[in-house]
Amino acid sequence: MKLQHITVIILCMFIKLSAGAGNHKDNELKFKLILREAEKKVDVLVDGKLFTCYTWPDNIMKPVLYPVLTSEGTEITRGYPMKPRPGERVDHPHHVGVWFNYGDINGFDFWNNSSAIPAEKKSGYGTIKHLKINQIKEGAGSALLVTTESWIAPSGEELLSEKTEYHFGAKGKTRFIDRIATLTATGKTVSLKDNKEGVFAIRVARQLELPSKDEIIMTDAQGNPTTVKMMTNEGVTGSYRSSEGIKDDAVWSTRGKWMDLNGRIGNEKISVVIFDHPKNQSYPTYWHARGYGLFAANPLGWSIFTKGKETLNYSIQAGKSAIFRYRIIIHSGGDLSDSEINSYAEDFAQKY
Repeated sequence: MKLQHITVIILCMFIKLSAGAGNHKDNELKFKLILREAEKKVDVLVDGKLFTCYTWPDNIMKPVLYPVLTSEGTEITRGYPMKPRPGERVDHPHHVGVWFNYGDINGFDFWNNSSAIPAEKKSGYGTIKHLKINQIKEGAGSALLVTTESWIAPSGEELLSEKTEYHFGAKGKTRFIDRIATLTATGKTVSLKDNKEGVFAIRVARQLELPSKDEIIMTDAQGNPTTVKMMTNEGVTGSYRSSEGIKDDAVWSTRGKWMDLNGRIGNEKISVVIFDHPKNQSYPTYWHARGYGLFAANPLGWSIFTKGKETLNYSIQAGKSAIFRYRIIIHSGGDLSDSEINSYAEDFAQKY
């Protein structure tokens, strides 16, 4: 065999082994889920580093994922009200980590409930109670957490039973969370009346907000006003981009298959992308995405987003279930192109 042929064969083997080594390295990102019952949380670790926690403290009236960190260990969620940080906003104490909730369930406001609601107004608010951990499955490159929750009216009556699968994934500097929630009306038919407060959301760190332009006053479903003040824009770098090419503040009330929020925290370039799923109600979803750091997909609140032209009063019949599927990815180290994001969207659509 000629020397040049041998050289080509060796080079091809080297390329193949190198590619395989890269894939193997991604597969070696080990997940570890640690249940800390006394602290009311499950830590989710990737190669020994904290990625997020599933947590159910009593003071926020729902289970959430908090905090959420990049592959480099940078926290992308707002600290307030759990662990306030200097320079961040202190509005909307119910905006914690990553959560799933709604503003009108049989007339009760689940979305806005928190320990900040005075006792004399509590009769208008519902609570999502964590009941149990059904399953924990760890592995290389991915992990699964399955939980059960109960959506409870102020009287103590259960309106909805929730079973949720959290599929965690990691590849290189990208982290994934697929949240698949099955809501079952356990007693009578449950009405999810058209409301802007919903459904799948994250409240991001100050650096990922859009630069502040002016002070605004937000009103919740109960008519309670919250002032969101203008703040210094130093270090504030966030920018929205939707699957339809719409950007920044203009994305609010528009529909899209996905939404990308990108910016920097320190020297780290970060993209946070939320994906709707083709099997979800109202696909592609409306976006309740605000410049001050609330980033939410809301498939049920048509009226506010269409200025009253369309209304959706959704319901789950007694004994029946509805499934809501969402993916969020956190990417470190650069912008994601539309083609890259669309690839993640296709994978999500095919997986569930």
